[in-house]
Formats: sequence, C-alpha cells, structure tokens
Amino acid sequence: MVEELSVSLRELEIDDAACLTAIINNKKVWDNLDDVPYPNTQKDSEDFIHFLSAQKDQKIAFAICYESKVIGWIGVFRRENIRRLTGELGYYTAEEYWGRGITTEAIKQMCNHVFENTEVVRIFAEVFFFNEASCRVLEKASFLFEGLLQQNAIKNGQIIDMKLYAITKKRWKETKR
Repeated sequence: MVEELSVSLRELEIDDAACLTAIINNKKVWDNLDDVPYPNTQKDSEDFIHFLSAQKDQKIAFAICYESKVIGWIGVFRRENIRRLTGELGYYTAEEYWGRGITTEAIKQMCNHVFENTEVVRIFAEVFFFNEASCRVLEKASFLFEGLLQQNAIKNGQIIDMKLYAITKKRWKETKR
C-alpha cells in the first residue's frame, strides 16, 4: 500500500467492482473515459479487475482511496517493444471528490511507485481537449504538456482532439518534494 495524508493507493480487489461501477455510471465521469460499457455493470467492472490482475507485469493498477473509502481507480499500462520503458496513465475518481487535490495526490503517488519500483522512464497521459480539470491535475502533478493530438479519438460520436502530457523519471526526481 502507498499512502500519504488521507489519500492512499491499494491493490484492486474484486469487492471494489460495485463501487467502480457506480462511479463509471456517472455520465460526467464516463464522458472523460476511453470507451467502456455504459451503463456499466458489476460484471464489467469485475472483468476489468480480472484483466488487470492477470497482467500485473504490464498493468500496474490501484484503487484510489480517500479516508479509507474507494473513490476511483488509477493505472499505468506498460507499452511494448521499443516503447517498453514507457507507460500510459489512466485514472478516474468519483465526481463528489473532484477539485479537492485528491486525484493529483493519487497521480503523484502512482508516479512515485512506478518510477521507484520499475524500469519505466516515462509516463504519459492523453486527455480529451475539453477536459480542462484533468489537464490541471496533470500539470499540478508536474506533467508537461507535449502537444495537441488532432482528431485522435472518437467519443460520443464526435471525432475530437486530445492533449498529450508526460513526465520522465528524470523530471520526477527533479521536481519531487
């Protein structure tokens, strides 16, 4: 378990499925995610947890806990081949916890865990261009904006741009408090 203040990261458990399902079924949350089933079922979340736990060497994933309650999910998916030292960050938190610095803290803890315990040297995140809150969260976690990915995704039937953010292990060590 990784913990600082009242935000902690812990291994995902199958019992977390109901909570994660409820979070994803908030359309405001779902609108900012890759395509996952909507409405989401508990079986969908259970399948996702099984998928993550079956590939722990390539997918590092935790429940985000606030005051000991699961309020979201965070993970880094390792790339392969020439990008094997790179990981893609994904996360979501329940809407009622937005704007409190919780997600920023979870990202910092995840980066620390990945950089301290794996050979990963770069973590990146692709964010829908309209998701300004997620951009701010990444910037507060010391990620740098690297560019606009034009027409990079389709969500809700619309082709949209995404913003690319990243942090390197070297930068992480320089900015680590």
